[in-house]
Amino acid sequence: MAESLLRISDLTVNYGHIRAVHQVDIEVRAGEIVALIGANGAGKTTTLHTVSGLLRPSRGAVSFQGALLAKLPPQEIVRRGIVQVPEGRAILTTMTVRENLELGAYSRRDRDGVAHDFEKVVSRFPILGRRANLSAGNLSGGEQQMLAIGRALMARPTLLLLDEPSMGLAPLIVQEIFGIVQEINRSGTAVLLVEQNAKQALRVAHRGYVLETGRIVLSGTCRQLLNDPKVIDAYLGG
Repeated sequence: MAESLLRISDLTVNYGHIRAVHQVDIEVRAGEIVALIGANGAGKTTTLHTVSGLLRPSRGAVSFQGALLAKLPPQEIVRRGIVQVPEGRAILTTMTVRENLELGAYSRRDRDGVAHDFEKVVSRFPILGRRANLSAGNLSGGEQQMLAIGRALMARPTLLLLDEPSMGLAPLIVQEIFGIVQEINRSGTAVLLVEQNAKQALRVAHRGYVLETGRIVLSGTCRQLLNDPKVIDAYLGG
């Protein structure tokens, strides 16, 4: 069995008096894509934000490569190898494509390595190379999602957190984005994928968890989940 990279144990997260996530256990191993599916408001983004250090748990633990993350600031978590691509992409539209990509490497000091990784990103996403000096606000939705993923790759993540990468995209572009996710994973980066398009997420992932009202209610291989009657009825359109 591959080594455990990320381990979320008994995680509970509150917003004031509202409990958003309750006693959640999730593991991501080296080389995996793990899907976290569920309806809006289930606690998926809250879980990612807690891993990233944007939220603090009320109870439980998040560890990465054996080290606890709870007291670390987000920038230190990035330096340790966890990078999140946020829901809605959050690119800086008034800056150029090149500037957005360079921001992804803000914590790095290896100038030659950053330049090398920039070339790798624009090789993977040729449209970004062709539009490197244009405002990121001129990109289409699919191109902006590629930019958001490329920006994250500039930090050289060991674990990539993807939050709703298919949001607002046409079906053909969704297929392309998920193909890119698989390619990134094959190159050695583990992925924790939050996605409302459950069928697509489970088709590309190795294992999955189903989150309902802040609790994990099902888990297993993606083949098992794709054939589970409860998942079919609730998330796969019967």
